[in-house]
Amino acid sequence: MSGTTPGAAAVPPAAVEAVGWGWRYATRRRWAARGVDLRIGAGERVLLLGASGSGKSTLLHALAGVLGGDDEGEQTGSLRVDGRAPSAARGRAGLVQQDPDAQAVLARVGDDVAFGCENLGVPRGEIWPRVRQALDLVGLDVPLDRSTSALSGGQKQRLALAGALAMRPGLLLLDEPTANLDPAGVAEVRDAVGRVLDRTGATFVVVEHRVDVWLPVVDRIVVLGSDDDEPGVIADGRPADVLGAQGRSLAARGVWVPGIPPRHPAPPAAVPGPVLVSARGLEVARVRGRVVAGPLGVDVRAGEVLGVTGPNGAGKSTLGRTLAGLLPPAGGEVRAAAAVAGDAGPTPVRWTSRQLLTRIGTVLQSPEHQLLAATVRRELEVGPRALGLPETEVAGRVGDLLDRLRLSALAEANPHTLSGGEKRRLTVAAMLATRPRVMVLDEPTFGQDARTWAELVAIIAALRDGEGEAPGAAIVAITHDADVLQALHARRLDLPGRAR
Repeated sequence: MSGTTPGAAAVPPAAVEAVGWGWRYATRRRWAARGVDLRIGAGERVLLLGASGSGKSTLLHALAGVLGGDDEGEQTGSLRVDGRAPSAARGRAGLVQQDPDAQAVLARVGDDVAFGCENLGVPRGEIWPRVRQALDLVGLDVPLDRSTSALSGGQKQRLALAGALAMRPGLLLLDEPTANLDPAGVAEVRDAVGRVLDRTGATFVVVEHRVDVWLPVVDRIVVLGSDDDEPGVIADGRPADVLGAQGRSLAARGVWVPGIPPRHPAPPAAVPGPVLVSARGLEVARVRGRVVAGPLGVDVRAGEVLGVTGPNGAGKSTLGRTLAGLLPPAGGEVRAAAAVAGDAGPTPVRWTSRQLLTRIGTVLQSPEHQLLAATVRRELEVGPRALGLPETEVAGRVGDLLDRLRLSALAEANPHTLSGGEKRRLTVAAMLATRPRVMVLDEPTFGQDARTWAELVAIIAALRDGEGEAPGAAIVAITHDADVLQALHARRLDLPGRAR
């Protein structure tokens, strides 16, 4: 599947070699990746799989030369791009990460795409032709002076891809590039990548949990094991061979395998309860922005999951933050029932942060925006300590959540060194530590392998149904993952958004 089409920009494809390679962050006892032996030939297209925390993102960052120096961690073995250390092969690798909002550096589209070329010292006369060609390759047909903040999620991801391509890398690295995109955006980014590879012949490595998205593009699958299980490469070959011969065993390890779905929880045992949060005539807007959705009527009921769906840019996350009391309505009102509000009053946006803790808990789309402490354990202690709970109660809640969300081995790790999936589980756990009656979860399962996906869904279902004497919670789940809504028997609220 490698090679270039006539008239394409010549990009010498890079070769990759790892021999006994591993990396451990300075604050961690556990290796992020270890014992990796891997050769990727020039022009190959590889889908890199593995359970959450197996070191996939770490390997991509190492290949891009941005992992860090000796003061940030310890490396074993060797890793080479075209026979050189990645840090010495500057400009040979282009990395596109999973959060499109975190990758836009400058305010205008053209400047943002040109940024990497300028850092590489590309002559100015060559930069703008490269910028235009890169935007054409990814199919992003917008003016060069368009504001990057005005782009949809799918457009931002294509913008990041264009920025990488303008540097003309021989190795294109994508780290879960479709994790937070709607189905149309997923197809747009995947198809844009396919066009790029056909035109340039670059070597390609993509990390993604959902295998079926990338099967039309790749010609090889490599699977990494974890340090506490079987480190290194545990499967390698043509997609049909790997998934056919090892599909069952890989699924048992948490790898998403087409045709082998994860376990779903039982349906709710009771009908939904009373309305805990309601909105009438609601219009929502980003901070100092225009209205993105409305007017809406919303009821959030105890014992029920309300699934908010719709295309990127439709206002789903903004609606969630407005219902959670983090943004004021642009029109209409949001009211909390007395059973939730207590003496705080019926208007969530007027509550203090402490009043919100036990009433409405929120998990934002980007985990990094919620990380506050130096270790995972302390992150989980923030909420309970703010409530003034006794030390024994704090320790009990934190220990239980570390076990339930498979974070015990990471208790003393710096949260910023966790994988994307581990950070998501941590932010969910931190919200649960305060035991709120209403929960707003923005993409709660993104970055999860099949095993941790099933565990998170089971926890959400248990919260919905209530445990023991505790009543069922009211849950808002904002997601592009249709499997989540089906598994939780969610009632759907679809925001139409704007035409593409």
